[in-house]
Amino acid sequence: MNYKRIYIDTASPDAPKASILIIYTGGTLGMVYNPKGALEPFNFQQILEKVPYLKNLGLHLTVISFEELIDSSNVNPEHWEAIGSIITSNYQQYDGFVVVHGTDTMAYSASALSYMLQGLNKPVIFTGAQLPIGSARSDARENLITSLEIASAKIEDSAVVPEVCIFFNNHLFRGNRSKKVESIHFDAFMSENYPPLAESGVEIDFKFSFIKPSDSSASLRFLAKMDTRVAILKLFPGISASIVKQILNIPDLKGVVLETFGSGNAPTSKWFLDSLKEAIEKDIIVLNVSQCNGGKVMQGRYKTSSLLANIGVLSGGDITTEAAITKMMFLLANEKNIALTKEKLVIPLSGEMS
Repeated sequence: MNYKRIYIDTASPDAPKASILIIYTGGTLGMVYNPKGALEPFNFQQILEKVPYLKNLGLHLTVISFEELIDSSNVNPEHWEAIGSIITSNYQQYDGFVVVHGTDTMAYSASALSYMLQGLNKPVIFTGAQLPIGSARSDARENLITSLEIASAKIEDSAVVPEVCIFFNNHLFRGNRSKKVESIHFDAFMSENYPPLAESGVEIDFKFSFIKPSDSSASLRFLAKMDTRVAILKLFPGISASIVKQILNIPDLKGVVLETFGSGNAPTSKWFLDSLKEAIEKDIIVLNVSQCNGGKVMQGRYKTSSLLANIGVLSGGDITTEAAITKMMFLLANEKNIALTKEKLVIPLSGEMS
């Protein structure tokens, strides 16, 4: 991929408090209205005109912009690899990273990067907006400013938040615990199964007990491979045998995230259980996650989920669908042993599950 690089010094003539790399992939935040009233990509060289408060942050900012900006609906693992490669190649030069990204698939991207950036010990803050930065009531300015403050926050030279996060509407969430839940209001993201890592008001209130501790001995390893031979099977009342069987018989399928009801419950029909059992016997991994935003899968709590456990369906606990499908892609690509892949799917790799 080709990139454009822009340098912005908000500290001059003083020395900057920190150096932050902004990775602009596209999305609503970076849009402005042209004279004809149509939206077009924002030129980050004019960022100080649009967000004058940045001058008060005292930061050295670099913006790396995708030459071809992407609507987040078109995001795929190639873009995750591109973001991760930029972070990895610039890791030593910067104190933190802010990824400007469309909201629709931000939780998938943040989850994927949390696995791919092994040994991360610096902030990677995803943010975006519901309204363009050129709009009078835009949430873009606040989201960007606070993301930069969080990415540059340190205590005794250690990053306050050394992990992949999403900042949106005054809340900082762990990236792989987040889910987009709102398409109109500003509170677009929630993290039902894990508390916010910070809340911003007059000051930024960091919740240190929930943040991954800094590890000065950590060494960044970027594992770029992702295996997309996976599927999500969302259950609904009346789902037919033909639908289930067609999904489970996709050629070369390696894994399925099974979205079940409540705490992991599913139909007890013989055809349904037999279909899953046949898939598992063909070494297709099936991971059970709940359709609910909050709560978790508890296989065995009810008879319906006990039957799933008996045929080898794995329990995803309190993981989100976004974190589950990207974790499955990651492990299938980086673990050649199916037994080890199954073992790692049900334990936390990057704080994505309890």
